[in-house]
Amino acid sequence: MVRAAILGLGRWGRSFVRSVAGKTDDIRFVAALTRTPAKAQAFCDEVGLPMATSYEAILSDPAIDAVVLATPHSQHEAQVKAAAAAGKHILVEKPMALTRASAEAQVAAARDAGVLLAVGFNRRFHPSICALREHVKDGRLGALVGMVGQHTSGIAPFIAAGEWRMTPEESPGGAITGVGVHTLDHMIELGGKVETVRAVTSRRGVQCSDDTTAILLRFASGLTATMFCSLSTAPNLSFTVYGTKGLAEVSAADLSAFRFVPMPVAMPDGPVTAPPPERQTHAGFDMQHAELVAFARAIREGTPYPVAIEDVLHGMSVFDAIVASTLSGREEPVA
Repeated sequence: MVRAAILGLGRWGRSFVRSVAGKTDDIRFVAALTRTPAKAQAFCDEVGLPMATSYEAILSDPAIDAVVLATPHSQHEAQVKAAAAAGKHILVEKPMALTRASAEAQVAAARDAGVLLAVGFNRRFHPSICALREHVKDGRLGALVGMVGQHTSGIAPFIAAGEWRMTPEESPGGAITGVGVHTLDHMIELGGKVETVRAVTSRRGVQCSDDTTAILLRFASGLTATMFCSLSTAPNLSFTVYGTKGLAEVSAADLSAFRFVPMPVAMPDGPVTAPPPERQTHAGFDMQHAELVAFARAIREGTPYPVAIEDVLHGMSVFDAIVASTLSGREEPVA
């Protein structure tokens, strides 16, 4: 069993702990650290999780194999470097950094130390995303034509003023940082390298930071894609991949609905009609549980973590270009 420490016990950090507590023999949380221990003490008592006194104490503890970072994005680089130097494996939440250069520094530190660095794109593990991936890989979609992604969360009204997730410093590019990075990750996995982006942001539900982002992407293959993401409207998700043989779509806020629509068939002396769509429902899937189990097995068995670090680094290059485009008002190249 991998023994892990959790850094950050906000909503997401607590979800990490609950997702595996008493549910797997692969990984267990044995320590926690938070900036506000008084607020988290009742939770730690409830789940039987000891509170550490410092990050240094966690890193010097030989009984801890790994750290999971659910902390502000700007802190990740220093925390990853420290963990790598201490020989701890690392799962860092997305985005792993706020620039490509910072992400590269983290990857280099983990590589030099010989530890696993995994990035928390947990939606890759969802059965609906797996079904979409298989439809692309096995050719049922044909040649890809385009992709459209919409991801909204509705969390802005419930985040306290001044909370780090809603500051411009921690969320450059608006909603791409908080939610859009998931859709971008899917697009890169399925569509490959992005060449240029054009992005605009706005403030619709809050005044402290941009909360809504729209993006047009052009890929090296000639594929095009559009994204819309916002923190200030009702939760929704729709990710559609269009191909010459049909379309595949994942939808619903919990990703539970999958649909494949094949190309229409021309009937003799009749209208062009589409065959019945294929539908799948995958409700109640715990993506954080699946992610943590995959992380633990990659540590124990030496198998690759399912989110390729090359995809993550290219995603950071695209992220840089998106932020640059929101500031310049122009289409920007991806380095």
